[in-house]
Amino acid sequence: MLKDTRFPAKITINCQGRLLSLAEPCVMGILNLTPDSFFADSRLLEAGMLQSDALLHKAGEMLCDGATILDLGAYSTRPGASEISEQEEIDRLIPAVETIRKAFPDAFLSADTFRSRVARAAIAAGANLINDVGGGTLDDDMFRTVAELQVPYILMHMRGTPATMQLHTQYENLLADVAAHLLNRAHALHLLGAKDVIFDPGFGFAKTIDQNFELLRRLGEIVHLGYPVLAGISRKSMIYRSLGTDAAGALNGTTFLHAFALSAGARILRVHDVKPAAEAIQLYLKLGFV
Repeated sequence: MLKDTRFPAKITINCQGRLLSLAEPCVMGILNLTPDSFFADSRLLEAGMLQSDALLHKAGEMLCDGATILDLGAYSTRPGASEISEQEEIDRLIPAVETIRKAFPDAFLSADTFRSRVARAAIAAGANLINDVGGGTLDDDMFRTVAELQVPYILMHMRGTPATMQLHTQYENLLADVAAHLLNRAHALHLLGAKDVIFDPGFGFAKTIDQNFELLRRLGEIVHLGYPVLAGISRKSMIYRSLGTDAAGALNGTTFLHAFALSAGARILRVHDVKPAAEAIQLYLKLGFV
């Protein structure tokens, strides 16, 4: 059997005493608690109110379809999205975390937030990981909070803010700049005592479409930095604009690029559509690389 020699035999992250193995790639299902996510079918907020039945149905469906992690986000980071207050983000996110934790006590839950106060509240409510699109650049207290809570942290590369990021797409060397940023931020986390860090190169965040494809084409170079890598490319504009469609028509392209990300060494696929991603992983494993 062929072996993927880029990884040690066992990769685990410690989720408050529960070990999550990344020895094989896994799926993170996206649960959007926003009214304006770029993919309309993923929204679980209606008229400003959380639809608890819809949330539980979607969460249960994702877990049955093969999701290992559920990623709950209450602040839309798409370009042009409306800003919301910290309290509004908490009011959206925390009831959802509590609802899913009660219904699915064994699920791994990730809180998608760049705010340390929201992160702290989410962990207290039952979340296991923090997924920060700002990589600690949007809240000076985030790294200290993660280190204090001793929870896994997904460190994403982004420049500027969600509102300004597409004004910051000039790089001397895209891969070198992204890699240096991720490594420097991870070093700062480790100095504070944080342990489990996952890299997300930030597809679509402060990057042009061509830069996104260059980043994906060379994703193995990010993998070789020695941290588990998350690929977040599901239904993004790099796919649907390249294909002349929209987010609703981007599933086939998403699945194709997921296969490429897996071949490059991605360990987590963050997705809207769990079953196709889980099947891609299943077939990837049949090739015998892991």
